[in-house]
Amino acid sequence: MRILTCHTMALASTALLLACTVPAGAQEIRTLPIGAAAPDFDLPGVDGKMHRLADYDDATVLVIVFTCNHCPTAQAYEERIKQLAADYRDKGVVLVAISPNDPNAVRLDELGYSDLSDTLDEMKIRAQDKSFNFPYLYDGATQTVSKAYGPVATPHVFVFDQARKLRYAGRVDNNERNPEQVTSRDARNAIEALLAGRPVPVETTRVFGCSIKWASKSGSVAQAFAAWAKELVSVEPIDLEGVRKLVKNDSGKLRLINFWATHCGPCVVEFPELVTINRMYRGRDFEMVSINLDAAKQKDKVLALLKDQQASFKNYQYGFDAGIYALMEAVDESWPGPIPYTLLVKPGGEILYRHLGQIDPLEVKKTIVEYVGRTYR
Repeated sequence: MRILTCHTMALASTALLLACTVPAGAQEIRTLPIGAAAPDFDLPGVDGKMHRLADYDDATVLVIVFTCNHCPTAQAYEERIKQLAADYRDKGVVLVAISPNDPNAVRLDELGYSDLSDTLDEMKIRAQDKSFNFPYLYDGATQTVSKAYGPVATPHVFVFDQARKLRYAGRVDNNERNPEQVTSRDARNAIEALLAGRPVPVETTRVFGCSIKWASKSGSVAQAFAAWAKELVSVEPIDLEGVRKLVKNDSGKLRLINFWATHCGPCVVEFPELVTINRMYRGRDFEMVSINLDAAKQKDKVLALLKDQQASFKNYQYGFDAGIYALMEAVDESWPGPIPYTLLVKPGGEILYRHLGQIDPLEVKKTIVEYVGRTYR
C-alpha cells in the first residue's frame, strides 16, 4: 500500500523538478511544476460547505495538502499538518487539505491501518475524531482537481505564494515515523522563506506514502472481491476445552471471537460486517474466529450460511455437549447469555472489547486498529 512511484527530486542547489507522470486511466497526470499558477477548485468540505480557491484570496501563503483517511503515512502526519496550520494561521498562512482518492478504487485489504475508507462521510468522521483545524475537502467524485495538481502520494504538499504561484511541492518533512528525528522540515522551511520574502531553499522533494487511488484502479477492487469469493469456507466442531483455548489466545495476534446462530436475526445481519473486518485486518496481527451455537445436526445449514457469506476465516460449531451455561462460564463471566456476543481478546487472554448484541462496525474497527496500530512501525 505504501509505495514510491514517480517523484520530484531536488538536485543540488538548483532544485530542478523532474518530469513526473502518473497513469490515471487513459490520461497521464503530471505534477504541477514550480512557478505554475494554482488550479482552481470548487469542492465539498467536511463542514458541509463548498470551497473555492478564491475563498482564500486573502492568504499570504496558501498550502494545499493532498491527504486521505486510510493511508498509514497520511495518518502519521496528521498531527504535524495540524501543527503547521496552527503555527502559521496568525501569519497569513492558510492550509487546506484535499482527499484525492476515489473510494471505489480502495480495496478492503488496503484499509488494514484504518477504521475508515475515503468517502466524504468517513472524512467527516476522521476530521471530528482528530479535531482537524483546517478545511478538509473531497475530490473523490471526479478527481478533476487532483489531476490538475498531480499529487503522487499521500500526503503531498503544495505551497503557493501570494500571487498563487507554486513555490514548493513535496513532503512535509524527512521522517514519517518519528517526528523527533526530523532533520529537514521542508514544508515549514518553504512557508518561512515565503513569509520572509526569500527564495524557497528546496523547491521540490521526493514524496513517500500511499499511491493515489485513481478511479482506474477500481478494477483491482473487483478482482479482490472475485478472489475472496473463491476462498475455502469450512466449519469444524469444537468442544468446551477448545473454546477455552481460543479465549486464552496464545496466537500472538488480536483475536475477534463471535458467537452466533443461524436462527438469530441480529447474528445473520451483522455477519457481512465480520467478513469485511476480516478482509481489512487479516494481513495484520489479527485473526477472526466464529463459533456457531446451532445444534450439531444443523451443520449443513450452518455451512451453507457461511459459504453464502464467504466467511473464509476460522469457523467452529459448538455442539452443546457440555451445555450452554458451561460455555458461558468458560468464555466470559460477564456474558449474560444472549447472542450475538463478540469479544476482542489480546494475546494472553485479556479481553479488550466485549459486546452483547449486534456490533457497531466502526466501534470494532477503531478498537482493532488502535491496538494493531495506524502507522508503520
